[in-house]
Amino acid sequence: METILLVDDEPNLRAMIGEVLAMDGYEVLEAGDGVEACRVEAATPGPIHLLLTDVMMPGLSGPDLARRLRPRRPRMKTIYMSAFTMVDFNQKQIHLDPGVPILAKPFTLDALGRKVRDVLGTNPVSSSPFATARR
Repeated sequence: METILLVDDEPNLRAMIGEVLAMDGYEVLEAGDGVEACRVEAATPGPIHLLLTDVMMPGLSGPDLARRLRPRRPRMKTIYMSAFTMVDFNQKQIHLDPGVPILAKPFTLDALGRKVRDVLGTNPVSSSPFATARR
């Protein structure tokens, strides 16, 4: 079972995404911001296969979080989520890592599942209605 560290400062969105991913058979660790994500990561002895993080959050941005965790988790893959554009990132001086996929908000559950499976190279292990609809 792959483990996903989900980081988003919107509690309702984070809960919905976490529930869908769990129904697809992933173990989901949740955090509301980058600082909390660092604590969750440090308390997780096993592998974390994917960091699924919002780009723009209070405090530590998603890209800064990914760069902070990368030395400790070199095999961990990353997907950014954002409702903002590249112009917004440039104005706020947020530098995205090249090659890291971005899932544009709002996204469908289908798009979420496809992106996660594509990056992890997996198929959902559950028979949830969400997984079935996306196959």
